[in-house]
Amino acid sequence: MRSAMAKHILVKTRAEAEQLKQRLESGEQFARLAKQYSLCPSKKKSGDLGEIFPGQLVKPVEDIIFKKALLTLHGPVKSRFGFHLIIVYFRS
Repeated sequence: MRSAMAKHILVKTRAEAEQLKQRLESGEQFARLAKQYSLCPSKKKSGDLGEIFPGQLVKPVEDIIFKKALLTLHGPVKSRFGFHLIIVYFRS
């Protein structure tokens, strides 16, 4: 069965996500920003979602995790929970 590993930051607005994306692109650490700003419980693990299988997450997030490039910052991606910044670091 296919699986992937990813980390993300979830915030309420596109503007917040865009601001954090700029900070990440300027070299700030993903883990630190995830712990400080993410609304997801995964923030306790620096935004790490662990091993993910198809059907576990909302479709817009899964589309990124299973279809987009590895080790690239993706987003903001809108879901019913808010806006996500996502990095996929493993896919089988």
